[in-house]
Amino acid sequence: MIPRSALAEIAVSLRFADRDELRVASADVDLDPLEVVRAGHAAFGEAAFYSDPDGRAVGGLGATRRIVAAGPERFFRLDAELAELPSGLPALLGFAFAPEGAAGEEWDGFPAAEIVVPQIAVVREAGTSRLVLTVPPGADPAGVLAAAATLRPPAEPRIPEPAGLAVVPVPELGEWREQVEDAIASIGAGGLDKVVLARSLAVRRGAPASGFDLVALLRDRHPRCRAFGWQAGDAVFVGASPELLVRRSGRRFEAVPLAGSAPRGSDPGEDRLLGDALLASAKDREEHALVVDDVVRRLLPHSDSLDVAPGPRLERFTTVQHLATTVSGGGEARLLTLVDALHPTPAVGGSPAAEALSFIRKVESIDRGWYSGGIGWVDSGGDGDVSVALRCALLRDDTARLYAGNGIVAGSDPDAEVGETRLKLRPMLDLLT
Repeated sequence: MIPRSALAEIAVSLRFADRDELRVASADVDLDPLEVVRAGHAAFGEAAFYSDPDGRAVGGLGATRRIVAAGPERFFRLDAELAELPSGLPALLGFAFAPEGAAGEEWDGFPAAEIVVPQIAVVREAGTSRLVLTVPPGADPAGVLAAAATLRPPAEPRIPEPAGLAVVPVPELGEWREQVEDAIASIGAGGLDKVVLARSLAVRRGAPASGFDLVALLRDRHPRCRAFGWQAGDAVFVGASPELLVRRSGRRFEAVPLAGSAPRGSDPGEDRLLGDALLASAKDREEHALVVDDVVRRLLPHSDSLDVAPGPRLERFTTVQHLATTVSGGGEARLLTLVDALHPTPAVGGSPAAEALSFIRKVESIDRGWYSGGIGWVDSGGDGDVSVALRCALLRDDTARLYAGNGIVAGSDPDAEVGETRLKLRPMLDLLT
């Protein structure tokens, strides 16, 4: 799968590199990063993949270096170690919704925040790919070179038919409706403008599904989303997120908050009517404005300049359309500083933030784990691309846990909120069932 000539070129570079340092070597290849991950994830036991709609993708196998942090300073602690890594080194980032990380055992292996430098990585950008191998200080590169040489092209991605099927909402829908009603009442009483409540589905299939096969199918079916997968032992967190949290290149950065949702139509005419109704909806525009205003407020201290689109536009995805606004700017802030400033946005938490997060901790009955956290790629120069971890599932053994949430504001209707979460759950549910 990996050309011998590329491995030979890398072997020479590693041989002459300083053994006392983290050694990095690369070669140009014609490879899809996701195909490399699909080929090797079972043998390595840990792997990650991330792609954006513009064609950039990073896939990695194994871990030469792992940086883990928890608590309110987690992003700054990650960034301090990230900045010490060699330039141009591909690394992948994942983090939980809560600063302390997950408490539920289903999220074992997924820390509060983590950066991984893969042993074997493929980075694709602007139609070209490069293979990058890394070796820890003092280690013999023969092992990783041999592992890379054994990779073979994987079969076509497929999800086997379930041997049995049980779909259990967690919490039960009646309980989740009550949570929504509590949120509406709290908003009406004042002190809370918006709160995002999440629910999940436990899908037991009677047979396991390959997480990275699922990622491949999600990428193909949802090309406007950011497809991702993160394997930790026997668990894989997968998804196709519609929402960019923030990306940075040099001094320029961009965030694209989404809030306000409507289904897609069955034909172009109905689709246009639904989109027009979303753009005209006072309830959805108010919810969207809360998110955009908050994002602007958080980015201003880190910006020399900030540009905000004059009004929301429609972003149409396979099963749902959203209101979206681009916020862009420039400054010296590194990517993880911007992540710390933005996460959690009101699109996944609420507004005001402290009151909304307090309500979530009190009322919500699931452990979000990495759902509505973030996932993406980073480099030592402070650049990268991070999406909000949405439209996702955690796969372990024969069970997949699917997650979705909705922003609750004054005027929300519990039944309508249930319907919107079903729209968000549908793409993953369709593939698994």
